[in-house]
Amino acid sequence: MSLKKPILIIILILLVDQISKIYVKTHFSLGDGVKVFDWFQFLFVENEGMAWGAKIPGEYGKLILTTFRLFAIVGIAYWLWDSVRKGGSKVLIVAIALIFAGAFGNIIDSVFYGLIFNDSHHQVASMFPPEGGYGTLFHGKVVDMLYFPLWKGYLPEWIPFWGGKFFTFFDPVFNIADMSISTGVGLLIAFNKRAFPKKKTEEEE
Repeated sequence: MSLKKPILIIILILLVDQISKIYVKTHFSLGDGVKVFDWFQFLFVENEGMAWGAKIPGEYGKLILTTFRLFAIVGIAYWLWDSVRKGGSKVLIVAIALIFAGAFGNIIDSVFYGLIFNDSHHQVASMFPPEGGYGTLFHGKVVDMLYFPLWKGYLPEWIPFWGGKFFTFFDPVFNIADMSISTGVGLLIAFNKRAFPKKKTEEEE
């Protein structure tokens, strides 16, 4: 596979990801949502840190996280280029392209959104507001909006630790970039042998 196809995948995912984020950011205030089905909603939240809302504590935690993401994206880009150069399998190349696109999409939020949007608390944010953004370079928040509460209810009492408690499956709110990363990782796990075929030894040949 040539490099053109994975680049096309990356561009398409980035476009869908950023268009959806910009739309939500400029049409919803934080916490607003639209119920599409009982099991699917658009719910605007912002993620200041890593997956599942985890954060690196301290004054420079966000800066450290964003810097790490930038180094990671360079490594993923090299992995993609090297896999194409070495004639890697289509599954591997597509998976890396999906992971790269998702990681890059969230990096755009982390690096630039603090500069180009104002705050979304109790208001709909404006893009490029004259008074400036809500943060500085490298201190943006990742926009999430896809929410799939597939089941809500109280768990049976016999379940250890969580029995009798109210539980939602699936609770995290995520975005297109997160979906892209998860799909890429899922492909590597599900089609591991096709993604990383073993080279035949001389005896096997």
